Amino acid sequence: MRTIGHRKERPVTFAASAELLSEGARFNDEIHRLPTGKNSFMPKGVFLFKSHEEANRQQMNALINGMARIAQERM
Repeated sequence: MRTIGHRKERPVTFAASAELLSEGARFNDEIHRLPTGKNSFMPKGVFLFKSHEEANRQQMNALINGMARIAQERM
């Protein structure tokens, strides 16, 4: 097994330090910037595909179209 990257284990303490508190606040802000269920690039419905490649192509096209739409709205 290979280990890729590393993660610092944070100790569980009664009182958080200012550094850990600010790190948690930044994490919370980034989580709130993620797309919600209202902004989905994937079309709703049930789709049947003949192959995984066809399903991946449809997913990639939906993602590209959604990102282009967001880019146009930001201009």
